[in-house]
Amino acid sequence: MNDVPRGRLKVYLGAAPGVGKTYRMLDEGRRRADRGADVVVAFAECHGRRRTEAMLDGLEVVPRARCAYRGGEFEEMDLDAVLARRPRVAIVDEFAHSNVPGGGRNPKRWQDVEELLAAGVDVVTAVNVQHLASLKDVVEKITGVPQHETVPDEVVRRAQQVELVDIPPEGLRRRMAHGNIYAPEKIDAALANYFRPGNLTALRQLALLWTADRVDEALTTYRHEHAIGKVWETRERVVVALTGGPEGDTLIRRASRIADRSAGGDLLAVHVARSDGLAAGVSHASLARQRRLVEDLGGSYHSVVGDDIAHTLVEFARAENATQLVLGTSRRGRLERFLTGPGTGETVTVLSGDIDVHRVTHERAGRGTLLPSRRRTLSTSRLIAGPVAGLVLPLLLTAVLAQVRGSVNLTSEALLFLLTVVGVACIGGVVSAVVASVTASLLLNYWFIPPIGEFTLSDPNALLALGVFAVVAATVAGVVDRSLRLSRRSARATAEAETMSSLAGSIVRGGQTIPELLERTRETFGMETAELLDQPPSDSGGATVVPAGSGAHLVLRGRTLSSSERRVLAAFAAHVGSAVERARLAEAAAEVEPVKAADRMRTALLRAVGHDLRTPLAAGWAAVTSLRSRDVEFSAEDRDELLATADESMARLNRLVENLLDLSRLEAGVLKLNLRPTTLEEVLPAALVDIGDVEVGDVESLPAVLVDPPLLERVIANLVANADRHSPPGTKVLVTASALAGRAELRVVDRGPGLPPAGRDRLFEPFQRLGDTDNTTGLGLGLALARGLTEAMSGTVTPEDTPGGGLTMVVALPLAEEEPLIQP
Repeated sequence: MNDVPRGRLKVYLGAAPGVGKTYRMLDEGRRRADRGADVVVAFAECHGRRRTEAMLDGLEVVPRARCAYRGGEFEEMDLDAVLARRPRVAIVDEFAHSNVPGGGRNPKRWQDVEELLAAGVDVVTAVNVQHLASLKDVVEKITGVPQHETVPDEVVRRAQQVELVDIPPEGLRRRMAHGNIYAPEKIDAALANYFRPGNLTALRQLALLWTADRVDEALTTYRHEHAIGKVWETRERVVVALTGGPEGDTLIRRASRIADRSAGGDLLAVHVARSDGLAAGVSHASLARQRRLVEDLGGSYHSVVGDDIAHTLVEFARAENATQLVLGTSRRGRLERFLTGPGTGETVTVLSGDIDVHRVTHERAGRGTLLPSRRRTLSTSRLIAGPVAGLVLPLLLTAVLAQVRGSVNLTSEALLFLLTVVGVACIGGVVSAVVASVTASLLLNYWFIPPIGEFTLSDPNALLALGVFAVVAATVAGVVDRSLRLSRRSARATAEAETMSSLAGSIVRGGQTIPELLERTRETFGMETAELLDQPPSDSGGATVVPAGSGAHLVLRGRTLSSSERRVLAAFAAHVGSAVERARLAEAAAEVEPVKAADRMRTALLRAVGHDLRTPLAAGWAAVTSLRSRDVEFSAEDRDELLATADESMARLNRLVENLLDLSRLEAGVLKLNLRPTTLEEVLPAALVDIGDVEVGDVESLPAVLVDPPLLERVIANLVANADRHSPPGTKVLVTASALAGRAELRVVDRGPGLPPAGRDRLFEPFQRLGDTDNTTGLGLGLALARGLTEAMSGTVTPEDTPGGGLTMVVALPLAEEEPLIQP
């Protein structure tokens, strides 16, 4: 076992080339060396910048490894030499760099860095924001420049330190104009393209936001490790509580305005869809609409489960380090608030501590709830108030009826007492109703049934009436209590269905991955961690373990869940298990797909070989056999014609075999390239030698492209031959070229029948002859080979409609002189 402690990683993050990452990295190396640390420069790319190169003075530099690739010689970091040197600190530049194939055992430099860290070496490195994998597409949209070298965000996030090297856009452009970044001949092109003020401003914002999120993650981790429950107001975070009622839109917009008052403020909406029914019965359409509104305003939507709505809201707010909590004023009327005690708003205010609470008025405030009570059990206040009411209310009614004695008969008095018992049942349940029934029976007997003032009954009818009253009171109280219980049970089932509906909707909308489902499960049930294990833990340590199907187990650690919450959790686990099973099936399907593709390719190849390769072979064989025959005397003219047929057939056969071999090399990834600056004037004549009349536009002014000349010749020849085959008689294929945004575009234009968009997906598949009426013209490899060769040279082939009819093939290739701008 390797007991060497893992090294520490520090990353200097920049918004663009030239901000000073390498300079700062080397400066730190010098400072550490001055303090006595063993520091080496494993790899530093100074790009010819004198001030940066001067920072290497006094630092030990590990010699680079040299490797040959495609006819050129390249320098890479010598990983083995650094590991053998075993310094305390290694400076490694260009974290996202792709190593030259064959130049080392890892394809990426960040993987080399991982080996250094595993060996206990501290690493200081640098990377630009455009090389972060999560921002690759965003940067390409902003700058128009695709990024081919990326590093996973998670690798950078694991760094112990991420330091942003920041400089305003105008300062960076001045640095560029002074020649401190690129060579003088490239300055104008850089300032006009990648280094435009808008580009630099957007890249700077991306870098700042990414770093802020990284700092936020570190703060959250620190607070969790040190059990810090107090709110640290490092960033304004506003939590808005939603019930799904009509006031939701008002609350969301108010919370959004509060969050917008502070730059970088976060808006979080939370809905309690609880197993005890507190959130049941709410319109799903309202919640879905409110969720869309939150997302449109740039916020995030959350659904949580808890035993008590007020405690759940406060716990969620504290877990998110919220600074403000927004909720609506109570929809209950004054009488309901008096009878049932303080509501959610009052309780949240008491529990909030250092979180500011905003209770927003709305048009439903004080008008009563839109739904009946949905509590699973009676609150403590109602459990106390019920028996008290069972004693007090009958006494109050007795006092009132005593004042009007003689004006109300015994039947009416009994009904009023019965109504009181029903009211007490609604407040405190069946136990309180029994107390009220007994109290009412005694008071009715003593004060209103003759002989008055005594507990004896002289009239048998009065005795029967009192007995019937007691039975009816108890029965009505029992029915009322049962009805309330059934209502609460229905509400609880509705809440569980709502929670699962929300989860299912999220899966359908976003195709949530397993880690996202686990995070949603943890968040929904308010747990500390949620993980998926193949085997249940031997020592659960208070964790909740639920089978998730397919041999997987969902393990949650945190608070103890109630039985009803466990029932909902089981449904969550089923969804997670289904996601695991789908992932496994998708992985199995992905493994099978290459086999199916290879089988289709083999079938198509055998079909093609059976016809297309046999045709030139048969023609050549027939010509050679005729020439060798001694039974026929051929004239010199006939002999020349047979020789020409044999030569043409063999040449055609050779081209077909070369196409097959090149295609197989491309698919195997072993095609060797020799990239060098090349002008189109060099390759066009050879590419068009076997084609009919072709019209060539102005290509002389086009800058050189970085390609393999023979392969580009094959690409152009295949595309022009395909266009010529589909062009109507008497029309010429047009070849034009232009340069744009660091790339050259070669267009091969025909005036043929064109191709509908639906057929273009199969256009570049091998052994396809889409639109051909003559199936004797080849294997159908031309376009597949053209695209494969072009992509191997970092280019693209794209079909477009020709204005007026026809198809245009657009070949985009990197300009040799603009290459540093494509990969800054």
